[in-house]
Amino acid sequence: MKLKSFLAKPYASVIQKKIRKNMVSALADQQNIFLQQLKDGKDTIFGKDHHLAEVNTHAEFCSAVPLRDYESIKPYIEQIKNGTENVLWKGKPIYFAKTSGTTSGVKYIPITKYSIDNHIDTAKYALLNYMAETGKPEFADGKMIFLSGSPTLERVGGIPTGRLSGIVNHFVPGYLRKNQMPSFETNCIEDWETKLRKIVAETSKQDMRLISGIPPWMQMYFDWLSEANDGKTIKELFPNLQVIAHGGVNFEPYRNKLMESIGGHIDTIETYPASEGFFAFQDTQTEEGLLLNTNSGIFFEFVPAGEIFNEKPSRLSLAEVKLGENYALIINSNAGLWGYNIGDTVKFVSLDPYRIVVTGRTKHFISAFGEHVIAEEVEHAMRIAATQHNAHIIEFTVAPMIQTPDGSLPYHEWLISFEQEPNNLDAFALSLDNVLREKNVYYDDLIRGGILQTLRISTLQPKAFIEYMRSIGKLGGQNKVPRLSNDRKLAEGLLELSIYKENEKAPLHE
Repeated sequence: MKLKSFLAKPYASVIQKKIRKNMVSALADQQNIFLQQLKDGKDTIFGKDHHLAEVNTHAEFCSAVPLRDYESIKPYIEQIKNGTENVLWKGKPIYFAKTSGTTSGVKYIPITKYSIDNHIDTAKYALLNYMAETGKPEFADGKMIFLSGSPTLERVGGIPTGRLSGIVNHFVPGYLRKNQMPSFETNCIEDWETKLRKIVAETSKQDMRLISGIPPWMQMYFDWLSEANDGKTIKELFPNLQVIAHGGVNFEPYRNKLMESIGGHIDTIETYPASEGFFAFQDTQTEEGLLLNTNSGIFFEFVPAGEIFNEKPSRLSLAEVKLGENYALIINSNAGLWGYNIGDTVKFVSLDPYRIVVTGRTKHFISAFGEHVIAEEVEHAMRIAATQHNAHIIEFTVAPMIQTPDGSLPYHEWLISFEQEPNNLDAFALSLDNVLREKNVYYDDLIRGGILQTLRISTLQPKAFIEYMRSIGKLGGQNKVPRLSNDRKLAEGLLELSIYKENEKAPLHE
């Protein structure tokens, strides 16, 4: 054991004890955060607009502060950009996290001097807790790579602005700078493929111990590494590789291929960060779910997923949630986000402590016929079917086919890039459909009632999704492919870029 891991071990133990203490006090901590936010927010422009000085209870808060998305909060953001202080929170933000929106174009999410610790400390705590739980601090002695956005910042309204992962890069402590990869110069490269080529060159001969990133771009890094080094596995290149930290998308559809590329199983740490806050992290290698970050400046609310588009949906505090229910996640933060719907749905898998799994996006579902199929359901079906039929999946998405080319019943089209196709694609499709029908009673009813026919698969080239993301300027970084769409835009974009085949493997495009 070298010096850094030796020194990290007692610190990791202290942090683990703090995390366990927070598990026990979660409800009290949430109530304290709620009351403190009312106190801090009442004199802001938002607080005065919503009469926060008169609010004392959660019920009163729900009446005073409606749920909102970025479009609803944008007028306040514009005031901040124009130089106004005390708008959403005390003072002015110290950063804007710049992120893409589906309807709003570019979004500017405020980060304040009060909220920055949520982003920085939670990432640190996730790694230190892993050290304490497993007794494996050795990754601190080697190189660690973070596949992130550029740390180059611009100024918007005088406020430093950039991708969250790039902002966080500025807070890596000095004692870890020598361990961090890629180099700062390489990390500043905007074009993903140019950047990745440099990362491969810089890291191939290093003693890599930890790799962090979004799974599909981590896989692309592994593929390029292997190709540049005579087909070697990642473990052959990095024999001391100990752990990969991941977030952004569900890991399970990527797990088998990533582990195959690595050349064997290694530990994983799942995290749940977003520009709006760091919400949860994996606190144990033995239990399902991510520990909700209940004492880090965020007061959480939970709306039953089926009510999220209602005019006045139910808004539950942490004390009111139930196991196994799907909730839209709502946050109130010391960055000045009030009643903010981040667009994710979560489900509690434990109430002692409070652990969640991310089940999908409120805007990413298929309900063209009232089936309301969500990401958790299609990912579960894919995992089961792929295991049953020994298929290896690179990436997939699902879209409705409402007006069929042959005039037959509509169906769900699954567009899949395979690393290894199943021997019988028809049997694989049937397995997918059966599992989805077991998981979603509405979908099953539509099949039984002759409203929908069973799903169809269109196989895509292995690099189809990479080509598509490149074509829309969202290759690499923190960008993600939607798992589900309620329209055909993504599906048609993929099909235009790829020679694909239907179940009978007849070519449709040349």
